[in-house]
Amino acid sequence: MDTESRNAKTPARDERALWYGLAAAGVAATAVAGGMAVDPRSSWYRSLRKPSWQPPPWAFGAVWTPLYATLAYASGHALGITEGTRRRRLLASVACNLALNAGWNWLFFRLRSPRAGLVGCALLDLSNVELIRRTARVDATTAYTLLPYAAWSAFATGLNAAIVRRNP
Repeated sequence: MDTESRNAKTPARDERALWYGLAAAGVAATAVAGGMAVDPRSSWYRSLRKPSWQPPPWAFGAVWTPLYATLAYASGHALGITEGTRRRRLLASVACNLALNAGWNWLFFRLRSPRAGLVGCALLDLSNVELIRRTARVDATTAYTLLPYAAWSAFATGLNAAIVRRNP
């Protein structure tokens, strides 16, 4: 196959780089937007009864940072190697996932509602399954990089549920 035919079927390197950049920007915006709502030192949050297995507040940043990096990589990679309707659906899945990710912080901390946060966590878990499924259709190996993100989100759902049970 000549270079021209191969390039017609494979998105250009510059286009793939653009998708990595857009994914990284979206994930960074998610981290900033979500972080604006979090205040683990507030009297409200400190008054909540939490399970003994809850990690210390610093652990969340230490865990989320590499998870966000893998989310940016996986999203950028998958978006960069697909096109058309499949890309649009994947992009919608990524955007929904990022909105749910940032939204949990606002539901839990700003609304001071562990119950609303639990609903947000459950929706994020469903979104993670959808994102992994769509990513796997494009590149199965890349989809595997999203599993730690999904696992940590599921852990967060369990933690949120434990807080709801302890704080009726």
